[in-house]
Amino acid sequence: MAALEEGFTLSAVPLGSGPHGLLGVEQSDRPDQFLVTDGGRTVILYKVSDQKPLGSWSVKQGQVITCPAVCNFQTGEYIVVHDNKVLRIWSNEDVNLDKVFKATLSAEVYRIHSIQGTEPLVLFKEGAVRGLEALLAEPQQKIETVISDEEVIKWTKFFMVFRHPVLIFITEKHGNYFAYVQMFNSCTLSKYTLLLGHEEKSVIHSFTASVDRKVISLMSLSSDGCIYKSLIPIHPNDPEKNQRVVRSLLLKTVVSGNVRNGVALTVLDQDHIAVLGPPLPASKECVSIWNTKFQTLQTSKELPQGTSGQLWYYGENLFMLHGKFLTVIPYKCEVSSLAGALGKLKHSQDPGTQTVPHFVNWETSRGYGFGSQNSEQSKRILRRRKIEVSVQPPPSKQLLSTIKKDSEKRIVEELCKFLASKQTPDFHTIIGDIVLELLGRHKVEPSFYPRNALMQLIRTHVLSYSLCPGLMEVALEKTDVQMLQLCLQQFPDIPESITCACLKIFLSISDDSLQEAEINMESVSDYIDSVQEEKMEEQTEILHNGFNPEEEKCDNCDRELNKKPQDTTEETTSCPVIPKRAALLNAILHSAYSEMFLLPHLKDIPAQHVTLFLQYLYFLYLKCSENATMTLPGLRPPTLNQIMDWICLLLDANFTVVVMIPEAKRLLLSLYKFVKSQICICSELNKIEVSFRELQKLNQEKNNRELYSIEVLELF
Repeated sequence: MAALEEGFTLSAVPLGSGPHGLLGVEQSDRPDQFLVTDGGRTVILYKVSDQKPLGSWSVKQGQVITCPAVCNFQTGEYIVVHDNKVLRIWSNEDVNLDKVFKATLSAEVYRIHSIQGTEPLVLFKEGAVRGLEALLAEPQQKIETVISDEEVIKWTKFFMVFRHPVLIFITEKHGNYFAYVQMFNSCTLSKYTLLLGHEEKSVIHSFTASVDRKVISLMSLSSDGCIYKSLIPIHPNDPEKNQRVVRSLLLKTVVSGNVRNGVALTVLDQDHIAVLGPPLPASKECVSIWNTKFQTLQTSKELPQGTSGQLWYYGENLFMLHGKFLTVIPYKCEVSSLAGALGKLKHSQDPGTQTVPHFVNWETSRGYGFGSQNSEQSKRILRRRKIEVSVQPPPSKQLLSTIKKDSEKRIVEELCKFLASKQTPDFHTIIGDIVLELLGRHKVEPSFYPRNALMQLIRTHVLSYSLCPGLMEVALEKTDVQMLQLCLQQFPDIPESITCACLKIFLSISDDSLQEAEINMESVSDYIDSVQEEKMEEQTEILHNGFNPEEEKCDNCDRELNKKPQDTTEETTSCPVIPKRAALLNAILHSAYSEMFLLPHLKDIPAQHVTLFLQYLYFLYLKCSENATMTLPGLRPPTLNQIMDWICLLLDANFTVVVMIPEAKRLLLSLYKFVKSQICICSELNKIEVSFRELQKLNQEKNNRELYSIEVLELF
């Protein structure tokens, strides 16, 4: 499994405004510090844990940084190239880049690479490579041409293999792609032609690579939205010969094939890659983590403000431009194991064999004159005791045998004993086996439905959907909404089809049936109670985040909504569903999903149920807007982002159907008026953005002022 945690903005200053966007994010000599190179004139050193800059350096007006700044790990100094040929070296103590060490080179630089354990390497645009020390000894030395005419370097990466540096760079010429591998211990350069295979007309947008002892695994994201993999040997049989490498399909359609820019990928570990780009043509851009071993999407996070199509990772942090600001999203990747997911792990020790320590008082033995005969007798006794203990089945085996034949009451008793016993390292796999055994008996005996036992097992917090895939199907068959709610709260890997099946039941089940069910009400109790109290008071005006449902300033398309203001007041204060149904719908809102896989299933929900769900989501938004923090009270209530995401999902999947329903007309008009009011607010904020920038500049210059001054600020 993999997870993307809540991200944060690293830079408070907009970046990527230069002609080349954001040039790069590179590791400094300290693990928590990173060099960020803007495409204009600036290099900034950030400390991620403090989310603040430690230093900033700029070249003069008229000069442009053309290569990402890197750290020389051998000296702790920083290196950057501006205007393609001018190399600068400085340290933390330096303030003005115009006064630091300068070297003008004879050829244009494509990239400087620097990693731990070796000196920095300089890659020139014509394919030649030089070590930094050799280059500084003679900056004007002649640089040979390695690649052919019209061949352009597209991507490059630097590795350490057996303590020897290895450089790979990819070039493109007339739609053909070539890979060059430079081995510095043997001074050999190998060239490979990348054969595109069946996708001959596709354009490669992004590259990434990983390396083991003998092979470089080169992965590429093509214009058809698929990821391909090529295996390039580090030590070729004939280095001087132009060899060919065939690309094979690794992952199919991870991003929309219509997107030409804004996509990227990077390798996280041997089984996971991060992908940046929209999954569907009309969807928002997002960052996602895929498991290449099992070809599954692990997690994703939307980036509504858009990206620049650039992605970096260091340690357990992903770096990207979100809008105009550099954003850091921490992530975690666990070691992938299909056997572990299915509860089929093999253990070296047989759980059915247990050993019990035996203690012998040797002083007592010698005192009573134990001879060889007595010693042999005692050994036989100990062996017999050990055999008796080993043949006694463990509690899990006893429970599994009980499940096959005994009543549910007896099973629950044995289950309580088992759960009270000491847990072993394979506890989660044993729990999965118990659930599968219960479901297997239910399949053979449909009348046997051990609901209480299953609920106890779910509450152990060790189960997942992949560990017991038939559990939620049985709960759906029985319309067991309490069990479905618990599974949605506990399982992190529920498929989108099952999530939609739960949503259909939660929307279609009758209120009378819900009143009889035991539902966890923690997520709704506070704000549902407040709604009931608000019904006792008369409200003359409601203002939600700058949005007044009865305001007359909007276009005339809202006249019908304004004909009955009392209905609008009722719509904003009353919950369209009963509290227990609201609690079930909140469990849906908290569930993880991939928009690409969820949308097709949302289209199968009846239109009247979609309208009801939209009404509830709109009600939740209005309740959020009543608080300055834009949050709902209670334990684990839905967040504003979850509410808005689900509104967009439902409208994307069912708009053409919902727009034809008379009952949904008032709701759609309300949503339209809300969006229009928010656009008006954003427009007004944009008008004063320039004034805020000027105020920010003045605030940055306040250190140069005297102790006393009079200032006049004019805002237009």
